[in-house]
Amino acid sequence: MERALIEIKGVTAAYDEKIVLQNVNLTVYEKDFLGIIGPNGGGKTTLVRIMLGLKHPQSGQVKYFHQGKPVKEIAIGYLPQYSSIDKKFPISVSEVVISGLVRHKPLFRNYTAEQRLQVSQVLERLEIGNLSSRNIGTLSGGQLQRVLLARAIVSNPEVVVLDEPNTYIDKRFQEQMYKILISLNTQCAIVIVSHDFGSVMQNVRNVACVDHDLHYHSVDEVTDNELEALVGCPIDLLGHGSHPHRVLKRH
Repeated sequence: MERALIEIKGVTAAYDEKIVLQNVNLTVYEKDFLGIIGPNGGGKTTLVRIMLGLKHPQSGQVKYFHQGKPVKEIAIGYLPQYSSIDKKFPISVSEVVISGLVRHKPLFRNYTAEQRLQVSQVLERLEIGNLSSRNIGTLSGGQLQRVLLARAIVSNPEVVVLDEPNTYIDKRFQEQMYKILISLNTQCAIVIVSHDFGSVMQNVRNVACVDHDLHYHSVDEVTDNELEALVGCPIDLLGHGSHPHRVLKRH
C-alpha cells in the first residue's frame, strides 16, 4: 500500500479575498512522480506554496507524514521559478548549492567537509562542477537552472518540488534533467509544475489538473478533452519515433 508524504484536504486559498483554489484535495505519495498542469492563473504556484508551507490556506488542512506517521514537517527540496532569482546577488555557485543544507548545519557552525563533498558530488552529477566558483550573475539561464536543481537535491530530500523547471533550458538538458529526476525518483517523490504539457505527460506517472479546482488522474487516464479544456483550444497527440509529443492545432 502506498504511503502518503503530503496530504492536502479541502483546501481553499485566496489573495485579497479573490479565490484562487477551491476545495482542493491532493495526496503526494512516497516515490510518487506527480505532474501539476493547468493554465496560467489557475492556481498551480499557489498549490505549491501551500505544499511547501509558504502560504496558509483560507480553509482546509495540509498534513505531512514520515514512514506513514504524522509529523510537523518533512524534508522538501524546491526549485523555484527562474524569475524569482536575483542574479545580481554576489554569491558563487557552490554557495548557492550548499545553502540547500542550511537546515542540516548547527547554528554558528561551519559546514562540514562531508557537506562540502555532497555539494561537489551533486555539481558533478549535473555536469557543472567547473562552475563551482563562478558568480551566479555570470551564468546563462540554463546554467542557473542546473545550479538551482543542485540546491534542491543536495540534501537528499523526501520530496523534490520543481516549479516550471523547463524555463531557460535547452532541449538537451531538458532530456537530461528528466533522466536525473527519474533516477532521483527511486529515492524520493518528485512533483513538477509546468505549462509544458507534452514534457510532463511523457515523464510523470500521475497528473493533477489545476484550474482553481483540481482533478487527479493516472497519466494514462488524462483525455484530450480535459487538456483542451485546460488550455482553451484543441490539442492533438502525435507519436513518431521514441519521442511522442503534443501539438496544438491552429487556433
